[in-house]
Amino acid sequence: MQLKIMPKKKRLSAGRVPLILFLCQMISALDVPLDSKLLEDLVQPPTITQQSPKDYIVDPRENIVIQCEAQGKPPPSFSWTRNGTHFDIDKDPLVTMKAGSGTLIMNIMSEGKAETYEGVYQCTARNERGAAVSNNIVVRPSRSPLWTKEKLEPITLRSGQSLVLPCRPPIGLPPAIIFWMDNSFQRLPQSERVSQGLNGDLYFSNVLPEDSREDYICYARFNHTQTIQQKQPISVKVILAKSSRERPPTFLTPQGNASNKEELRGNVLSLECIAEGLPTPVIYWIKEDGTLPINRTFYRNFQKTLQITQVSEADSGKYQCIAKNALGVIHHTISVTVKAAPYWIMAPQNLVLSPGEDGALICRANGNPKPRISWLSNGVPIEIAPDDPSRKINGDTIIFSSVQERSSAVYQCNASNEYGYLLGNAFVNVLAEPPRILTSENTLYQVIANRPALLDCAFFGSPLPTIEWFKGTKGSALREDTYVLHENGTLEIPVAQKDSTGTYTCVARNKLGMAKNEVHLEIKDPTRIIKQPEYAVVQRGSTVSFECKVKHDHTLIPTVIWLKDNGELPSDGRFTVDKDQLVVADVSDNDGGTYTCLANTTLDNVSASAVLSVVAPTPTPAPIYDVPNPPFDLELTDQLDKSVQLSWTPGDDNNSPITKFIIEYEDAMHEAGLWHHQTEVPGTQTTAQLKLSPYVNYSFRVMAENSLGRSLPSEASEQYLTKAAEPDKNPVTVEGLGSEPDNLVITWQPLNGFESNGPGLQYKVSWRQKDGDDEWTSVVVANVSKYIVSGTPTFVPYLIKVQALNDVGFAPEPAVVMGHSGEDLPMVAPGNVHVTVVNSTLAEVHWDPVPLKSVRGHLQGYRIYYWTDQNSSKRNRRHIEKKILTFQGSKTHGMLPGLEPFSHYTLNVRVVNGKGEGPASPDRVFHTPEGVPSAPSSLKIVNPTLDSLTLEWDPPSHPNGILTEYTLKYQPINLTHELGPLVDLKIPANKTRWTLKNLNFSTRYKFYFYAQTSAGSGSQITEEAVTTVDEGKMAMASRQVDIATQGWFIGLMCAVALLILILLIVCFIRRNKGGKYPVKEKEDAHPDPEIQPMKEDDGTFGEYSDAEDHKPLKKGSRTPSDRTVKKEDSDDSLVDYGEGVNGQFNEDGSFIGQYSGKKEKEPAEGNESSEAPSPVNAMNSFV
Repeated sequence: MQLKIMPKKKRLSAGRVPLILFLCQMISALDVPLDSKLLEDLVQPPTITQQSPKDYIVDPRENIVIQCEAQGKPPPSFSWTRNGTHFDIDKDPLVTMKAGSGTLIMNIMSEGKAETYEGVYQCTARNERGAAVSNNIVVRPSRSPLWTKEKLEPITLRSGQSLVLPCRPPIGLPPAIIFWMDNSFQRLPQSERVSQGLNGDLYFSNVLPEDSREDYICYARFNHTQTIQQKQPISVKVILAKSSRERPPTFLTPQGNASNKEELRGNVLSLECIAEGLPTPVIYWIKEDGTLPINRTFYRNFQKTLQITQVSEADSGKYQCIAKNALGVIHHTISVTVKAAPYWIMAPQNLVLSPGEDGALICRANGNPKPRISWLSNGVPIEIAPDDPSRKINGDTIIFSSVQERSSAVYQCNASNEYGYLLGNAFVNVLAEPPRILTSENTLYQVIANRPALLDCAFFGSPLPTIEWFKGTKGSALREDTYVLHENGTLEIPVAQKDSTGTYTCVARNKLGMAKNEVHLEIKDPTRIIKQPEYAVVQRGSTVSFECKVKHDHTLIPTVIWLKDNGELPSDGRFTVDKDQLVVADVSDNDGGTYTCLANTTLDNVSASAVLSVVAPTPTPAPIYDVPNPPFDLELTDQLDKSVQLSWTPGDDNNSPITKFIIEYEDAMHEAGLWHHQTEVPGTQTTAQLKLSPYVNYSFRVMAENSLGRSLPSEASEQYLTKAAEPDKNPVTVEGLGSEPDNLVITWQPLNGFESNGPGLQYKVSWRQKDGDDEWTSVVVANVSKYIVSGTPTFVPYLIKVQALNDVGFAPEPAVVMGHSGEDLPMVAPGNVHVTVVNSTLAEVHWDPVPLKSVRGHLQGYRIYYWTDQNSSKRNRRHIEKKILTFQGSKTHGMLPGLEPFSHYTLNVRVVNGKGEGPASPDRVFHTPEGVPSAPSSLKIVNPTLDSLTLEWDPPSHPNGILTEYTLKYQPINLTHELGPLVDLKIPANKTRWTLKNLNFSTRYKFYFYAQTSAGSGSQITEEAVTTVDEGKMAMASRQVDIATQGWFIGLMCAVALLILILLIVCFIRRNKGGKYPVKEKEDAHPDPEIQPMKEDDGTFGEYSDAEDHKPLKKGSRTPSDRTVKKEDSDDSLVDYGEGVNGQFNEDGSFIGQYSGKKEKEPAEGNESSEAPSPVNAMNSFV
């Protein structure tokens, strides 16, 4: 047979129709699963999900936010009422509604007052299925009124009399928290004799002379606005009476023998009795007709206040307080009545029905007095709501019969009495939906054999579907005695076996259709340990192994881990885990314990354990050389406030003498578990006098040290708590910086617990304006590191000090530091900005400084933004790229380097402080003049012929102006790399190609090329090229080379060189003797202006070139030369003389020619031969 899940039916009498309908509702009402895809498809009336509290007290300094969030399908729209009438938010520019919700935001921070929006608000969320409403939200701004001015007369009384100091704080919203302090912001000590009542008054059962003071101050703290108001100080003077007469107790509050008290259910019941008398009375409490609840009863204010939390109606009754001293006893009876605002017994629940079904909404609440129940439909009282024939109201129940889709609505149940109300929204959603199965298709379930298997079939439909399960493709029936069918559609197999494997089909049916889903079940073999680890006893230092073999289902992959004493194995290389075993090498005493093998799969886990016992091997006596054993038997003596004596017994030194003892301490109160170095003493000493700090819970330990190292620490000594004292230091690193324009953030580095010297560490933070006459403003804060002063003027210097204090007293007077309130952006732009163009790439900017008051912060400097105009004649950029230069401090001028010549620039100047930049000055425009251009981008020589070369070039990449012309210079280079005459040629600026004609054939030329603007000549680019070769000349050069290789020619040249050397030696000798030799005489007799004589000061010849100047010229690397060679560059070698060009001797053998060379740096201006020097030419020079 098939298994079905059907709604159960019961027979009931006709007289119990409401109960029948209620049961029908319980049977047929649907729960909508929280499936996102399902909820997207289903229409649903609105539901309020979030709203502000009923009594909503707002901060008048902040924007008012009244929350109202709701969900529904389709999404609901929102509307509001205020004080019972429609609230049109469109008419108030300060009120906005948050997008996608009904939350209102009143923007009163920009303008407006919170009092304007005080009232009762209610939100309505509506869609096509109904309307849900929020609670009535009473919006009231918090208030912290000042104390009314009053003149307080000093109070004078005799010791032993009673006294009540009235507080009577101003009525604020919410009520203030009252406390009494003195002028130093220290709380006044309270006791059984002196205490503060619930109404804030300060009661003295009897006064003592030490109660005299002039600064009894009542403070009212309004937490909502974070303000504190204080009453005028009250002066009390107690005159010491010669004899104080004792008296029995009388009650200061409450008055008389009996009083009444009313409290609401769930609140805290507070009963108070304060008595006066001498000696001070003691207060006791009893409940006349019962016992005080044990777990909810608390005594406060030295037993003068009885508090019972979570009070209920059962706590009503008579409570008696008893005041007693040595002279008598008095009683006061307080009759307590517990009332109750409405509270839910059964709140209405959402109801989902299908067309034609029945159901009910139930709303039950209780309270004292009994609340009245009223119903609304879509926010309208049900008496005047549109009629629905399927609906019938029966007190706290609405009964629905044969509902239709039009019956969908949101109903509100209001339960109210004189102490409050409850408002519950519940919708009736009539849906006609065919069955849906929400469980994923073909879900695979894996279960270990002999364990339960649960196959899910989450479903939804309206009317409620019936569920059937089938197994296998042929639809074999599931028997009820083998399977368990749950109401949520789940199929349970209590004991799954191997034959339970297969495919299961879940079918859901209602009158609107059918849905089915297949799931698959696999049964796995359990994991087993077939070889368990065994108990082992091994000797210290040996090796032990534990075996653990696991058998598992072949489709599951197990992981095996080992545990020691139910924890991880030690991270030690001695422990090795193999596939089936654990090996422990070099076993030590610490290795003993329980070892567990744990095998896990994704479906199950098993474990097995064994114990390892470690025994000592048979020892062979040997001397032990080791670090000392720890000291022991620590003892504290001579315990004083700031010192103590510690003594101990040394442990064994293990054959190495102890050199010193190290003493450490722990502060269990402030830094438990953290040990600090205290002192060290020599190894011969076993006591130490230790200096202590106040309010520290000391423990000490000692370590011994020898040449081999340090021992383990000793056991800790007993604890010793030193007495508290006032702090001896104040916080450091006190700073005052504003985070906002209207605040001052005072920060400091707080004292640590060790430095507090006592309980109740606090800080007195004081501040005042540096340049004002204001008194110091002070506030005492908890042990924090920051305090924010609000409402300060922008960037004003403040004097600040932070003083530490604790329950014992104050630290020394702190140092005063200076800070500043918050900065704001500068207000004024620099004026009179003007630009002076220095040259084509440099400009100087001047500006007038802004007034320091307008900076509104620390002046960090001035910032210049400058950019080339987008429509510049140079180029047109898509985006203007601005450059920024910052000039530190108060400078009023600055240079702008790296400008582009021949460009239009725009700039402005801004002042900068710590907050940011101020407004920009008006833009100033300037124009850079033309500059010299860069070198032409390229130069190449093409089409060489016998007598011509063609040059091609690209214009300069940076013209820096308008090009006027190109200049081309060129000169020939002979085979010895000497430069010939320089030719200068001007070329129009619009040309990029030029042909040179009438050049020498087979000749190398060097070219120098540059562009010009009206500003001058730019950088040059050089190049070399050769005209083509003449065949006849090549043959002649070949023959010359052949002569130069002949032996006779080489010998002749050697003889000439030797002759020149002899002549030089003779010339120098004659000159040193002061006489004239023939050559000199002839030179003096026949001076030749073409010939430069030897200088008589150093005997050097005229112009010549150093041997290094004859290095080959590299392409593109040579520059023009003026042929001037300094005399110190000469080395007068015979090689240089022999290789000189156009060198000539007179008939008397004197050297009269001009020896010249060419440098590579500059082109020669002279007219020189471009022929290469050959042996033939050298011979001709002697003819």
